[in-house]
Amino acid sequence: MEQRTNSGSPARTEAVNVPGGLLLPLEVRVHGRGGQGGVTCAKLIAAMYTQMGLHVQTFGDYGSERSGAPVQAYTRVDHVPITNRNKVYRPDHLLVLDEGLMGDPILSGTSAGAVLLLNSHAGIQYYSGRFAHYQFGVVDATDIAREHGIGSSSVVIINTTMLGAYARMLGIPLAVLEKTYASMGLSDDLGAARDAWERVSIRDADHAVDIEPAQAVAAPADVMPMREHTHDIPATLKTGTWSNQAPAYREHAAPCNVACPAGNDIVGFIQALKSNGPDAAAAILLRTQALPSVCGRVCPAPCMKECNRGTFDGAVNIRSLERWIGDQSDWKPSQETPTVRRRFAVVGGGPAGLSAAYQLAQRGHVVKIYEAGPALGGVLRNGIPAFRLPQDVLSRDIERILALGVQVECERALRGDELAGLAQVYDGVIVCTGFGPPTMLFADGAQHGGVEQGLAFLDRVKQGGVTVHGHVVVVGGGNTAIDCARSALRCGAASVKLVYRRGREDMPAIEEEIEDAEDEGVRLVLYRQPVGFAGNGAVNGIIVAEVEPGPPDTSGRRRPVVTDRTLTIACDKVLLALGQQDDKELLPAGWQMRDGRAWQGDQLLPVWFAGDCATGDGTVTHAIGNGRHAALQALTGETAASPPVNPVAPAQVRFSHFEVAAPHKDRHLPAPTRRDSFVEYNLGLAGPEEANRCFSCGHCTNCDTCLVYCPDGVIFRTEDGYRVDEEFCKGCGMCVAECPRSAMEMINKNQREASICR
Repeated sequence: MEQRTNSGSPARTEAVNVPGGLLLPLEVRVHGRGGQGGVTCAKLIAAMYTQMGLHVQTFGDYGSERSGAPVQAYTRVDHVPITNRNKVYRPDHLLVLDEGLMGDPILSGTSAGAVLLLNSHAGIQYYSGRFAHYQFGVVDATDIAREHGIGSSSVVIINTTMLGAYARMLGIPLAVLEKTYASMGLSDDLGAARDAWERVSIRDADHAVDIEPAQAVAAPADVMPMREHTHDIPATLKTGTWSNQAPAYREHAAPCNVACPAGNDIVGFIQALKSNGPDAAAAILLRTQALPSVCGRVCPAPCMKECNRGTFDGAVNIRSLERWIGDQSDWKPSQETPTVRRRFAVVGGGPAGLSAAYQLAQRGHVVKIYEAGPALGGVLRNGIPAFRLPQDVLSRDIERILALGVQVECERALRGDELAGLAQVYDGVIVCTGFGPPTMLFADGAQHGGVEQGLAFLDRVKQGGVTVHGHVVVVGGGNTAIDCARSALRCGAASVKLVYRRGREDMPAIEEEIEDAEDEGVRLVLYRQPVGFAGNGAVNGIIVAEVEPGPPDTSGRRRPVVTDRTLTIACDKVLLALGQQDDKELLPAGWQMRDGRAWQGDQLLPVWFAGDCATGDGTVTHAIGNGRHAALQALTGETAASPPVNPVAPAQVRFSHFEVAAPHKDRHLPAPTRRDSFVEYNLGLAGPEEANRCFSCGHCTNCDTCLVYCPDGVIFRTEDGYRVDEEFCKGCGMCVAECPRSAMEMINKNQREASICR
């Protein structure tokens, strides 16, 4: 305790008049947090009143609490010496340095008309209807103190700033503050006090409203002897009032989910597989994925490239887990019963069309697929070799779709006016015709026999009976080029070289497929551009020019610069896999495609486009995802932009909570034997154990880490997760810091309560 009077102070000038309306004796209570300067604030108030010739008393009420814990301080003012040594229980003035402390315990003991000064970022209008019985003031002391550089960037000291606002509320002149700050060596803080004096917002009390005073404090209980303490006594100090933050369980986006073009809930189906088996996993996977066994074999797996476990001990083998679920589960999706049953036509039976039809049929609508080929599948049936995608696997996934009642009409290629006619018959049409004709290579000798488009070659191979002799050169760097090279070997080629105009790291083909091709004997010839063909009617060589990497192009890869340096590679056959062009004859006269929709002049038509004909992404997975989105847009009539997503980053995963475990690899037939057959060479995973490696980034797994690390034991298990007892949670954030997978976050309690009030 500290007793100060105006006696014995030779440096004191003539006392300032006490402001009118200030009744003495006066009791002031200051509430703040450790580090904000609350105790010093009370001393500053006392020092200000000594400038008026008054007797004061001031002291703090705190122990060895950490920074941020609640602190109280008291000041008494009177005309005569003060002998009361108790804490202030019925304050006339309240100063609250942290709005997170506001609550009934803070306001206890006050009466109508008391002065209440609050440090808050919110303006006084935010508190409309609250604290009406107080003479209420609001000032953003934190921002003002920060502007004046008082304290540090992390710990802003606001006591001298608050005193300026307090003086304004009482009508005390700034000259008094100048003398006060000078007497305490704080003149450098006077600018902040002046700003607070000018910027504080004040509202008069509504004296028609009254509040009950605090109950009298009961006498302390007798202290029992140590041996008689046989039972725990429930905590009575609700330490939850110490914090303005609280932990909350939140589901954050996992990087694999964000990266999946099909929109699969990867974390969801892996956790379901781990906990409840393949049928439970399939129930989640088949919400978005129409072709799980197919995608589990041919997807480029961008999800695995983004997997946070990749920076720890190797990415989770997500693609093969999807395949394992698709192959092992017989779970069948059920159909919904729509309020209004609508009729849709899907043009094209490739991955995008199958996905769109699947989504529409699941929701109970009538769907008919028009397919140009003799059977459904598109590139899945005609372009991907059987050693990568067996026909029975494709058929099994397609049968699941057809079991929903989807109708099919094959060998029906629709263009122009026929497409326009569908829009008159159906409630909606989704066009999924894929790419157009293959890209040609216009070079001397391109017409020689033995020069063939790769897609045509793959189609012939799928029909069976194709034999290749001699040496083969494949031109291209995508999946089609790799498939052509590996198929040529299986058809009898003596050797296969793959010519690509960029480096290996720039090849768009799936990395594992490139590695498998090299294992089987395919040789990569990089930084070479075909410029001509040698031969007399039949090709016997391909002329390639050396390429130098130039500056990056729009794809981010270095633009190939073709030089004059050439060489001829002897060969007996050339397969061109240079990509495909847009189908220019698809649309009827007067139609346009804009943002995935069909327009006729200014008229928006009930026609949507999906897959490669709309986006040109070029992967089966993108086509599946795009077909699903188009179907949902056709049902709702809206095109909703995806909100920005910030997935959980590796730095947000607590690697120390996990044991190092290498990924479970796919099983493969030996390279020397597999090149002699079109039998599937990748046998997939032996079992589902790889699911145990998933971090479940951003998703709670009920691992009890938060419960174990809570220093106060205020986290409890519930039927559906955990509960935090916020009456006793101090907001230390230990549970959030230790959560292995970033499934928790600290939230501002005041902002949450404000949002609820609104």
